Amino acid sequence: MQVHIALKKIVDNSYDITIDTLPKIHFDTKVAVVTNPTISKLHLDYLLSKISAKELHVITLKDGEEYKNQESIDTILNSLFEHRFNRKSMLIAFGGGVIGDMTGYAASIYQRGIDFIQIPTTLLSQVDASVGGKTGMNNNYGKNLIGAFHQPKAVYIDPHFLTTLPEREFGAGVAEIVKMAVTFNKDFFEFLEVADLKKPEILQEAIKQAVQTKADVVSQDEKEQGLRAALNYGHTFGHVIENETAYKRFLHGEAVAIGMVMANELAVKMNLMSEKETLRVKALLEKYNLPTSYMIDDVKRFYETFFLDKKSSDSAITFILPLGIGDVVITDKVDVGTVMCVLNKFGKM
Repeated sequence: MQVHIALKKIVDNSYDITIDTLPKIHFDTKVAVVTNPTISKLHLDYLLSKISAKELHVITLKDGEEYKNQESIDTILNSLFEHRFNRKSMLIAFGGGVIGDMTGYAASIYQRGIDFIQIPTTLLSQVDASVGGKTGMNNNYGKNLIGAFHQPKAVYIDPHFLTTLPEREFGAGVAEIVKMAVTFNKDFFEFLEVADLKKPEILQEAIKQAVQTKADVVSQDEKEQGLRAALNYGHTFGHVIENETAYKRFLHGEAVAIGMVMANELAVKMNLMSEKETLRVKALLEKYNLPTSYMIDDVKRFYETFFLDKKSSDSAITFILPLGIGDVVITDKVDVGTVMCVLNKFGKM
């Protein structure tokens, strides 16, 4: 005996990404702004001058990747319960990638899902983390291993927020821009090689191109079943580095920069990329004072940590490797000896 449940339907999760001065926005519902003390001190008054709501609350989380955890998620959820938020209520993620990921995840699980919008305040979150609907948190086993795909209703990228961005945070965002250029857009990479991203009009163009690149990829592969995984170039190595250093030594973009250098070494070893191309990528990263080296304490342990990566299976590690500059391959056909050879180049002598 069988009972069939027919659930086939087309769901339109499309939304707009606005790159401009934040407009005035009114919400005819309860709204909670999720932020941290750093952003609150610098920009909360500006945000509150732009938005209004039937009822407006501010939820402040501790600042830092180490607080991207269940305790912070519970802080958001408890506030929503205490203020009797319902399924028509709205969350606003107001901060960098950590705030965006946690706000989106809390929205995805509160009463089985409510809406949220992204108002990213760092370069990294503007060009990458706020776009595409990946939400989540970290745990002891690794980064973003708990989460959900939950698309925002809108993204507002206001360059105003970047005026107070520290130098390291700026560089971390550049790393994600470089990632998208290396994997998908050779012309964009060549633009970045000669561009001065410290000039506002040039930076805004770079943001636009990076966001358009990611939007094109997400449109083709929302749930990361194939092509979208290419946007994790540098992350397979970078996430292990973040895990080893307890998320305290490097910003996310800095770890990704090192991860790209490591991935490039593997690509050279497999004859997918030339030495000259790796030097061009390294030079572009170093132009913005990004780290490009890392000393691995225990090569074997580093290798084993790869298996906690979401893209890997029980017996194979998935690597995202550049095919020169402007193209990419996703493969789990890399033998252990080749990977270990590359890791040993970064290991202690």
